[in-house]
Amino acid sequence: MHMHEINFTQATPVDGYGPGFFRVGGVVIRGGVLVTATGADPWAGLDAQGPLLALASEIDVLFVGTGAEVAHIPPALREQLETAGIGVEIMSSPAACRTYNVLLSEGRRVALAALAV
Repeated sequence: MHMHEINFTQATPVDGYGPGFFRVGGVVIRGGVLVTATGADPWAGLDAQGPLLALASEIDVLFVGTGAEVAHIPPALREQLETAGIGVEIMSSPAACRTYNVLLSEGRRVALAALAV
């Protein structure tokens, strides 16, 4: 097995997370977070669909982290995202962070919207 160092040239990975926060690009963001290849911003949660829909031309897949455990998102939100052409993957926030980082390192057009654990 060959090990390769992950290189995030000109992209913003999730560095870490903990109770109530995420660390992205060395910056701590308290509460929910919305992360794209170009940066991160606080995210108000599942009721804040505007910032997610604004990514439609920039991403193919959005990973939604629902906190410590996997939970359903509102069906209307999923429908809005899919109608906008955004694929949606729901998972716990830790799994969403890891998956986002892996696909980001491959140069994929992905974003992460995650609720804090």
